[in-house]
Amino acid sequence: MSMVDLIMPKLGESIMEATILKWHKKPGDKVAHDETVLDIATDKVDSEVPSTAEGIIAEILFKENDVVPIGTVIAKIDTGGKVEQTTGIKEPLPSSSQYEEANVVEEVPYQPEEKKSMSNAGSGIRFYSPLVLNIAASERISMSELEHIEGTGQDGRVSKKDIMSYLENRKNAPQQKQAEPAHTTEVHELPAQTPKQEFQAPTVYSGNVEIIEMDRMRKMIAKHMIDSKNTSAHVTSFTECDVTNLVQWREKVKKDFEKREGEKLTYTPLFVEAIIKCIKKYPLINSSVDGDRIIVKKDINIGMATAMPTGNLIVPVIKNADQLNLTGLAKQVNGLANSARNNKLKPDDTAGGTFTLTNVGTFGSLMGTPIINQPQVAIMAVGAIKKRPVVIETEQGDSIAIRHMMFISLSYDHRIIDGALGSTFLNAVAKELENFDGKRSF
Repeated sequence: MSMVDLIMPKLGESIMEATILKWHKKPGDKVAHDETVLDIATDKVDSEVPSTAEGIIAEILFKENDVVPIGTVIAKIDTGGKVEQTTGIKEPLPSSSQYEEANVVEEVPYQPEEKKSMSNAGSGIRFYSPLVLNIAASERISMSELEHIEGTGQDGRVSKKDIMSYLENRKNAPQQKQAEPAHTTEVHELPAQTPKQEFQAPTVYSGNVEIIEMDRMRKMIAKHMIDSKNTSAHVTSFTECDVTNLVQWREKVKKDFEKREGEKLTYTPLFVEAIIKCIKKYPLINSSVDGDRIIVKKDINIGMATAMPTGNLIVPVIKNADQLNLTGLAKQVNGLANSARNNKLKPDDTAGGTFTLTNVGTFGSLMGTPIINQPQVAIMAVGAIKKRPVVIETEQGDSIAIRHMMFISLSYDHRIIDGALGSTFLNAVAKELENFDGKRSF
């Protein structure tokens, strides 16, 4: 009898643990190679974990809702003597991510986690996973209060189960907290904890209302948006551009393009192409902020906000977009969009973006004020393309004509991008779109 260990896969550099959501198999069940065995979740991604071997589930080592460190053996598979190359514990770690399906919006690094990891390396302070820190932040648990929660995880870590149990006890017995401190040094914590009792009090809503509990993804979106607003000094600039040449060219070539390339030609790759040209002229737009340092990114990785069937948005990333021609961009855009809509994105597909484009015109909006996708410093929104009468300059003088017009906006981090640079970049993109060569080939 040969046993293969199924381990908790690595889901990203900052992910240290994951929660088991559901087991699809039980001991004694047959499992095929790459067949889904269980669903797991972190604060950034929901994923399916496939089997690394064919055989029979011999043992399941953790229950549903257990929080398990990355790299831990979670189940054992009896291969009946057929030991495959993937049986080693270390082998699945780098490769398992290719089978995972992402369900999250926006890869937004949780900065407190990095600081905690550094302090943990040189002191006795416990490590807190991003999941635990997110729960603590949403429930307004201070770090001093968090440090007093007894942890049952590895090395005394506070797990999701520990903090949820603490919250339940605090809600059911709020008066006990005042009797808990055994040392006089903890007395100063009481005033800070007292307001939480009011926060936990049930709210009574008048009138005819429907109460909808946020799902996990919506909670993460809400937190990421608030974190971005709290991190960056948002400023939004607007301009409009005449995209008549671009629209007419696309209408003329889109059927031939699809016939030759097997891909639909949408407006998104054309917008991305213009953005890339302007980023090369103004590289500071393609950067991030680390404390007092500005990190200018040499790689141009364009994120594209994509609507999912649930109504949530996710931002897959076109890696090294500046190295692709229009055909390559179109294939990347269509491929990532289809994967997003079918929940087939891998964690790496949403990581590493340096600039984001969102098309609010898809939903009929003329313009928008998007929130920066951290840790980036700028995001562009393009509105709906509308026919309008506008004044145009000709050799014979000014005249009024029907043109295809579009508003575009740029939200940028005013900590490092001033209005001059933000507006200059925005208008450069508008000029690229207006001066589109209607005689070009694809």
